[in-house]
Amino acid sequence: MVETRIVFLTQVVDADHPVLAQTLDMVRALAARCDEVVVVCDRLGRHDLPANVTFRTFGSRTRLGRGLRFQRAVLGSVARGRPDAVLAHMVPLFLLLAAPAARLRHVPLLLWYTHWHAGRSLRAATRLADAVLSVDARSFPLPTPKLVATGHAIDVETFRPLDGATVDPDGPLRLRAIGRTARWKGFETLLGAVRAAVARGVTADVEIRGPSTTEDERRHRAELAAAVDASPLLRGRVQILEAVPRERLPELLARADAVVSPTQPGPNDALDKAVLEAAACAVPVLSSNAALAPLLEGLPLRLTFPPRDAAALGELIVSLAGADPRDREETGRELRRRVAAAHSLETWGDRVVEVVRDLARPGRTGAGRPRA
Repeated sequence: MVETRIVFLTQVVDADHPVLAQTLDMVRALAARCDEVVVVCDRLGRHDLPANVTFRTFGSRTRLGRGLRFQRAVLGSVARGRPDAVLAHMVPLFLLLAAPAARLRHVPLLLWYTHWHAGRSLRAATRLADAVLSVDARSFPLPTPKLVATGHAIDVETFRPLDGATVDPDGPLRLRAIGRTARWKGFETLLGAVRAAVARGVTADVEIRGPSTTEDERRHRAELAAAVDASPLLRGRVQILEAVPRERLPELLARADAVVSPTQPGPNDALDKAVLEAAACAVPVLSSNAALAPLLEGLPLRLTFPPRDAAALGELIVSLAGADPRDREETGRELRRRVAAAHSLETWGDRVVEVVRDLARPGRTGAGRPRA
């Protein structure tokens, strides 16, 4: 086996973090394929990563202190035996700060990024990077020939169907929506759809689960709660709850009859990780996200609807409630197969390490620059 060493730059390593807990899955996948992964992070929390993962933290009370400690951590990681790559996870500034030390040692620079925002730091990091990794072209906001599509990193062994779980055609339709209470998530559309479906006789049990990380998200959460409280058709049927710890998320998803992703169109159109995790649990997904169409088409049940169209989503909910349980189960099985084939943690780890080893070949560092 070819020896491989990667320096992984990220914000937080913490299984309890409401947004960044999945970072542990990525590091674990790399560690399974590499001799060593050195993680440089602001803060280290609870984790169960293997022994070949080491850590350098750069947390400080001041921004200047964090910057200085970050650069020292990267320099120390690069100087202690030249790694095969430095991989910046989601923060383009990390790549920019790491670039002087990496270039000094002729170490390839990689950026993993999947978000709609394309600020100046991302443009600069894209120019400096030897390779840019993202789910696919839709999940990276800039055109670049450096882009390598890796799929999402979904742990299909953790996110899997529950043993013995079956569709209960006589119980309430359990609908779950996962994500921050950002307006673009489209939860107002979901409330309108549930009102329409309940008015037509559907018995529904709906949970919207996720954090509120900004002031506007907190305001929107209060607006959603007020809308539920004001509607006799929603009150007692819809709950707006906090996110569950990541280790409880697979069971939450696997016990759902469907997960709903009513996102609004715009720069946020990308492959939603929570949707893929639900699909990995063999749970049907109702979505207005055009990026998910290839995943959701050609199935026994129709799962897609136009953005902001509460009436169309309501029709899907009514249809799902009356669907043959065998069609619901077959839809779930095929969704899981598709996620495992294109978006599993295994396929992601293989692709990333393949890119790293290709860049580390003698005589190459990305754009053909010779190694010293």
